[in-house]
Amino acid sequence: MTEPPRAVLPVRDASAGPADLTLTPAGEPPRLRADAARNRKRLLEVAAELAAERGAANVTMEAVAAAAEVGKGTVFRRFGDRGGLMLSLLDHIEQQIQAAFLSGPPPLGPDAPPLERLRAFGPAVIRHEHAHRDLYMAAHREQSRRYNPSYQVRLTHLTLLLRQAGAPGDIELTGHTLQGYLDTVLVEYLLTSRGMPAERLDAGWHDLVDRLCTTR
Repeated sequence: MTEPPRAVLPVRDASAGPADLTLTPAGEPPRLRADAARNRKRLLEVAAELAAERGAANVTMEAVAAAAEVGKGTVFRRFGDRGGLMLSLLDHIEQQIQAAFLSGPPPLGPDAPPLERLRAFGPAVIRHEHAHRDLYMAAHREQSRRYNPSYQVRLTHLTLLLRQAGAPGDIELTGHTLQGYLDTVLVEYLLTSRGMPAERLDAGWHDLVDRLCTTR
């Protein structure tokens, strides 16, 4: 199963000015008609509801068609097969957290100081991915998807905030370090197998961010 090509946002040097962060395209054909775009969004919303209720493994093309009250052929025409549906659903879910940290309200969004946004980022990602853990865990089992465009969007966002917060050292590597703290498989292991409360992970994230941004 191959992933449709999507834009990759490179990590920029601070001297180049503010980064232009935009949501990753969801993988659909360009310039969908307004009604087609609405229908596609509706199908993805239905699929997300089914995944939350039944688990991602139990979401089928037939189930989505029935829940959306459309013909099965409509779902196949829009996504090709179940693999295409799952990839599109993951993109749809990922864009929700991207919208929150790129243009949402503070402290996660742009109307808060950089350090506050960094502190808010970790807990938001932890809760978002845990709420959709079936999809994220399935994606992370495929090594080819671990460092996908969504990873790059998050990394670009983190490195920009680290620079704005005055963090010292190699900012790009620091960004990867923060990403490692939020690794889907690690977080799920700590929450479920180790039984750690999310609040403990939040506190660890805050401590890590504060240390990285105040070390001189």
